[in-house]
Amino acid sequence: MHPPADDPEPSADAPEEPKGPGQFGRPGPPLSRRNPFLIGLLGGLGLITAYGIFLGLRNAASILVLIFIALFLAIGLNPAVTRLRAWGLPRGPAVAVLALGIVLLLCGGVFALVPPLVTQTGQLIQNVPSFIESLQRNETVNDLVQRYDVLSKVQSALNAGTVTNALGGVVGGARLLFGTIFNVLTVIVLVIYFMAAFDRIKEGGYALVPRSRRDRVRLLTDEILSKVGAYMVGAIAIAVLAGLSTWVFAMIVGLAYPFALAVVVAVCDLIPQIGATLGAVIVSLVGFASSLTTGIVCLVFFLIYQQVENYLIYPNVMRRSVKVSDVAAVTAALLGVGLFGVIGALIAIPMVAAIQLIVREVVNPSMEEK
Repeated sequence: MHPPADDPEPSADAPEEPKGPGQFGRPGPPLSRRNPFLIGLLGGLGLITAYGIFLGLRNAASILVLIFIALFLAIGLNPAVTRLRAWGLPRGPAVAVLALGIVLLLCGGVFALVPPLVTQTGQLIQNVPSFIESLQRNETVNDLVQRYDVLSKVQSALNAGTVTNALGGVVGGARLLFGTIFNVLTVIVLVIYFMAAFDRIKEGGYALVPRSRRDRVRLLTDEILSKVGAYMVGAIAIAVLAGLSTWVFAMIVGLAYPFALAVVVAVCDLIPQIGATLGAVIVSLVGFASSLTTGIVCLVFFLIYQQVENYLIYPNVMRRSVKVSDVAAVTAALLGVGLFGVIGALIAIPMVAAIQLIVREVVNPSMEEK
């Protein structure tokens, strides 16, 4: 056997072997999570991200509101689509039939509104001089005019600045009108899309729930969605009752276009918070176009009827349809309007029904087990 040869000496030109565990040396210690610079950097990035999200939500707030309203209406109209499907129609034709009915209803309301509004407004303008003469013959009114110098104040108000503001108001009114038309058309289109894809949207939401809880969440959610549909049926019933009451009142008083006014009031009554007042103003203008006494009678009638509707008809209908108590219905409606305006008025009753269901089926059993 030959003795082992000595290891060859390294050449002077050969690279040095690494002295650490890695090729580029031993890694240093990791950054401490308590490092002030790292904490400040992450905090600043978090604030910038949160502010960017806030700006995005604020800029898209109007569109998000339209999407929410469309989704709510689609949920409320889904029982009608389900009924049409039970009669043998596929979902697509059922949605098309329902959408066509909604469009025809809106067009009927517009065509019923425009002719009386134009005609009666012209008559109201023609009757203004006679109204002023009747007021001038009233001694009490003349005494108030002289005491508070009403004529001079009116003349001083009619200046160039007032005219400029009025023109600006006209431009703003036109912008509001076209904006309202755009919003209505957007909501209608979104409602159609949501109704057509309602089952897919619902199943996609259920897929995000863990499988162990999916069946219970499905049952509770379906019940809540049925409450929304029942709320829509109740709201339509209240609107029909308002239109019928207006038609009877218009026939008794002798207003022109009684059926058209009834349709207008019914359609307006579907709008939360401002709809009933808008319908009352339109009918009152028609009354004032006839005579001063008729206009005052219209104002008194709608003032009384709105109180009866808000505190008697509305709670009872919602108690029967959505199964919400009178106190809860009135309180929810008032709080919804005060907190979120039109959106709050729209979702107040279904939200209360959903909360009652969750408390009864989830919270109470959990409390009993503890």
